[in-house]
Amino acid sequence: MARSKISARDALKKLREQRAQLDGEEVRLRQEVAIELGRVLIECGAETIDPAQLRQIVSASMALGIEETLKRIAPA
Repeated sequence: MARSKISARDALKKLREQRAQLDGEEVRLRQEVAIELGRVLIECGAETIDPAQLRQIVSASMALGIEETLKRIAPA
């Protein structure tokens, strides 16, 4: 027996279901990453940094790039 072609409506429905699953997975993974980063901050004593200052540090580091940031803060 020949299979019938999947309708565009069915394909769209399946795509939306997959997107919803991926969105849920992204939320879960972001939470895991936040926990991992929190542990790193505590291990290095950065929990005392003001959140706004930490945001500035991270934003500036991302703008410069990690390698360039490490070069600039490394002892001479």
